[in-house]
Amino acid sequence: MSEKIEIMEFPCRFPLKIMGERHDEFVVTITEVVRGHAPDLADHDVVLRESSAGRFYALTVTVTATSREQLDNIYLSLTGHPMVKMVL
Repeated sequence: MSEKIEIMEFPCRFPLKIMGERHDEFVVTITEVVRGHAPDLADHDVVLRESSAGRFYALTVTVTATSREQLDNIYLSLTGHPMVKMVL
């Protein structure tokens, strides 16, 4: 039986790139979803970019991750959200 080796050391800063169609509530909604798992998320850790045609938003949210489980839960919440098209 092999032991699972964790590549990342926690806590660590971890950027999430979240893409979705342009929507007035996109930033607020997605920030709330992430804060549900990372309550210490600061406003300056959320950076918005708009696509060149203006149809999509790309949000970079940098969290202080405390565990692999926390990151997995954030990914699950984001990928299951109807506003989100992709999470990197």
